[in-house]
Amino acid sequence: MFTFWQTLTFILIIYVSCVAVHLVKLLFFRDRHSESLWPKNRCKPVKTLIIMGSGGHTGEMVRLLSTLDFRHFSPRLYLVARTDDMSAKRVQQLESSHISTAGLFQTVSISRSREVHQSWITTIVSFLQSTLECLRILFYYQPDLILCNGPGTCVPPCIIALLLRVLWIKRSTVIFIESICRVNTLSLTGKLMVCFLADRSIVQWPELHAKYPQTVFLGRLV
Repeated sequence: MFTFWQTLTFILIIYVSCVAVHLVKLLFFRDRHSESLWPKNRCKPVKTLIIMGSGGHTGEMVRLLSTLDFRHFSPRLYLVARTDDMSAKRVQQLESSHISTAGLFQTVSISRSREVHQSWITTIVSFLQSTLECLRILFYYQPDLILCNGPGTCVPPCIIALLLRVLWIKRSTVIFIESICRVNTLSLTGKLMVCFLADRSIVQWPELHAKYPQTVFLGRLV
């Protein structure tokens, strides 16, 4: 007969093994073109997390969001870097133009994973801080869809989304849109998203899609 602790240890070993196999499958053997993103016959709105970058990235995301019918993407939670006041204002302006969905959004500030010209040593600390903040936010919010377009601000929440999926807590679909200014090469964030974190990675130039055939080319979006 197994003792209680032997049984518990055996169960934990099985669970950790399953998690490890699931992680390897997600990272290296996932077919991002054939995998279904949504359950069939889904009719309720999509709970959406939108990660705002900064500067031109925010402008591109706002232009993209302005083409969506917010009634199908609600409630919405915007993640904005704590030092990015401009993006927070752009979110308020965007949402004020959608009167029919007023009150169905929130904006949450998180630590920036890396500031401009920040040293790589201190970046490790700020990246970990941002990741821990995202862990709390995503665990409680548990979005159905995550939209992001860089820069590094989107990496910590997408890592947490992958973690929650591996642990069978929540499966969030991650869609990454590479910046329009990327014609021939992916950004560093784009490479991480395409290879490991995103379910769909959208590029806006045929040259970039030819170089990275695992991406989706939809033409110019913004």
